[in-house]
Amino acid sequence: MTRVHKGDQAFDHEGLYGTETEMPFSGTRSFMRRRLSRNLDGVDYAVMGIPYDLSTSGRSGARFGPDAIRSATSQLSWGEVWPWNFDPFDRLAVVDYGDVFYQRGQPQEMLTNAYDQALHVLKTGTRLIGMGGDHLTTYPLLKAHAKIHGPMAYIQFDAHRDTADSSFLDHGSFVHYAMKEGLIEPKRSIQIGIRTHYSHEDDITVLYRPWVREHGISALAAEIRRVVGDGPVYMSCDIDAFDPAFAPGTGTPVVDGLQPNEVIDTIRALSTTNIVGMDVVEVAPAYDHSERTALLGASVILEHLCAVASTRKCLGEIEVRRKVHTKHLSG
Repeated sequence: MTRVHKGDQAFDHEGLYGTETEMPFSGTRSFMRRRLSRNLDGVDYAVMGIPYDLSTSGRSGARFGPDAIRSATSQLSWGEVWPWNFDPFDRLAVVDYGDVFYQRGQPQEMLTNAYDQALHVLKTGTRLIGMGGDHLTTYPLLKAHAKIHGPMAYIQFDAHRDTADSSFLDHGSFVHYAMKEGLIEPKRSIQIGIRTHYSHEDDITVLYRPWVREHGISALAAEIRRVVGDGPVYMSCDIDAFDPAFAPGTGTPVVDGLQPNEVIDTIRALSTTNIVGMDVVEVAPAYDHSERTALLGASVILEHLCAVASTRKCLGEIEVRRKVHTKHLSG
């Protein structure tokens, strides 16, 4: 009888918790080596890719972002995470839910399928993390989350506000549409790291790049908590929020960006904020160097999972906030 050796955690790992040591050069590149599965029984978080970049106004290539982020996580999947000193996957059941499918050249199909797939995940009580794709991919995720939670607060790390009052729904106008359609509450929303010209006639709090540099991380985290309050929050990180020195692999790079510690330390400080969903978008690996952009995007997601896991008191504890908010599901 032929002996089958286990070792590919995306297929072979028994149970949803824990991390097995794998070599970063081998095995299936699921997100953080988590199980590839559409079965959400007992799952806290599903990670889902949306490989779409037809709405970018700069360089294309973000359709390859989900694959690049997954591959970069093979460098991070070692168990305990510094400086948390625990393995978040001892406390959170996370699966890689795969990608949203759509036919090439069909943006409406992407929007419809991403919304339907996200809503299916959320209706089970599982939380969702998106990997773009250009920033338009956030729009169907916001729409699905709003169906469950109602209008949400919104945190956006970005070089651009994406609030263009345009007849075209794309990666530079989706925030305008999200406000117009009541998906987010502008007075409870905040954008960080902005350093491009946009009109500011709405109620979103905007912290331009100089504000972050002048006031520091503690003040930034405090201002985010003040603005978003205690209600449900959606968080989106456009990788071009970071300076191109740290994240060259993106379609619309803008100089004088945020540094990694400014975003990562802020995410760590938001561990008790009611973030019900998040995404990382605009990773375009064709312009990357040494996978640094994809690694940074993967690290942002990992830090968020660690921040959530830090509030868990025991392994596999299922939090009350996972319950489906059925009052918003009618219609």
